[in-house]
Amino acid sequence: PGLHSLIALVIGATTQQNELPSEWTIRLAPALLSCLVVPLGGWLQWTLRPEDRSSTLATSVILLTLLPVARHGRLAMLDGAQLTAMALLWMALLQLNHRHCSGLWGAVAGLMASAMLLLKAPLLVPSAVAACLALVWGKEWKNWNHATACTGMLLGLAPGMGWHLWHAHIRGSEALWLWGGDGAGRVLLDAGEGSDLGWRVPIIEVLEGGWPWLPLVPFALAFAWRYRKSRWGQWSLASLLTLAGAILPLRTQLPWYSHPLWLPIALLCAPLLVWLVEQPSSSAPSSESPDSPRPPGRWLLLRLPMFWSGLGLLLLLLWLGSFSSIGSSLAPYRGLAAVLGLGWCFGGWWLRSDAPRQRRLGLISLTCGNVATLALLFHSPLWLWELNETWPVQPVAALARDNPGAGLTLKGYDERPSLNWYAEQRIPRFKGDAGRRLSDKPQEGCLIEGQSGRWILADCR
Repeated sequence: PGLHSLIALVIGATTQQNELPSEWTIRLAPALLSCLVVPLGGWLQWTLRPEDRSSTLATSVILLTLLPVARHGRLAMLDGAQLTAMALLWMALLQLNHRHCSGLWGAVAGLMASAMLLLKAPLLVPSAVAACLALVWGKEWKNWNHATACTGMLLGLAPGMGWHLWHAHIRGSEALWLWGGDGAGRVLLDAGEGSDLGWRVPIIEVLEGGWPWLPLVPFALAFAWRYRKSRWGQWSLASLLTLAGAILPLRTQLPWYSHPLWLPIALLCAPLLVWLVEQPSSSAPSSESPDSPRPPGRWLLLRLPMFWSGLGLLLLLLWLGSFSSIGSSLAPYRGLAAVLGLGWCFGGWWLRSDAPRQRRLGLISLTCGNVATLALLFHSPLWLWELNETWPVQPVAALARDNPGAGLTLKGYDERPSLNWYAEQRIPRFKGDAGRRLSDKPQEGCLIEGQSGRWILADCR
């Protein structure tokens, strides 16, 4: 109920009674909560790497430009708000070594645990385990004011635990459905629809959504292992490996199950991105300070800007090819390829420079290219999984609204909740009964009441 209660409050404050709420009304609360992970991720990095202003900014830049993080900022889904709650939970636990305010930060940690219990409760387990591993690894718990911190945590946990206890009191054993039948039990034991690829689904999502920063990940893992005695190395490795270990074995795999991985990926990659910008290029290695961080595979890492520039050039060639008869199928992606190609091509080229100012300009170009492309993407019908994998519901819903009447069913497809919402009525799956039906196939012997593209509304009574 955590997110949906906030959505209901916004609807109640902005929508007249018996009026269908607008899309922005429903998405406002999830969007604001999802976007908070961008500054919180930077703050978390600042705590792990004190005084490292550049890595703090780089963490927020990575989170700002990742497609999955931006996409959840437009969806009424739990995962974006859950990532923000997880970031603030880790932040609060990191601050518990400040003994003079351990009670306050303990309460914040408890409240964020409550928030996760009210959003997608089972995810609290791996999130808490990741934090505990990092705390034990660094022996941070020895510096806590244990009595004050634990009291604050218990107070903060009260809302989340109280709701689950109240739910159990109202529904009895049926309350366990959230944890067993439709929660952790389902995703751990039942390979649901769309899970044919199993553990490969989250890997594919990371490979699809991590650009242009994805090539930094293997270097960042080796870099974090080299600095595993530092607070940053311990938290980055513990969080990514624990969450990956919890997500990859799930039997049910859906595209958004990989969403918790983006925060540790950003924490890992930011220092290496800063190194690419602030360190001298391979033509002047002798000017490095002996105390500066030396990431593994530096020779290959310094060639990464050329790789980005090459990808940008390839996108520009695809943009040019989309104007030909052979590449006409690329026309919907034309604007995206042009903007992203320019950002990556010039960004990678400038990052190769020996001049720090040019390298900073390269990072700005990469960032602006991604942000501008995301803005264009969200004004197209390409940005959502559902719209890429099946038919868009809005034209069909308009067809149903323009031809009101009883007994309307959907033939050839399962019931779509989004279709019900836009059509302002429930349209169940066709079960072989005569009546009015929506279909994208010819309906012989029926009266055609309306048509939108390949979809028809037919009366077959």
